Amino acid sequence: MTTEGHIAALERRHQELERQIEQERGHLTPDDLKIAALKRKKLEVKDELTRITAPA
Repeated sequence: MTTEGHIAALERRHQELERQIEQERGHLTPDDLKIAALKRKKLEVKDELTRITAPA
């Protein structure tokens, strides 16, 4: 996978995690542990995106 393809895949994953977080928040009784886990995954993806796109 090219760097551009990898970045695009990470961006899509980041957006999907945000969608899942918002969906969980919309429940009558949101699962706080699930939301926290999704946020951690989202942060990991963002950190990887930052690492890949940061100038050397």
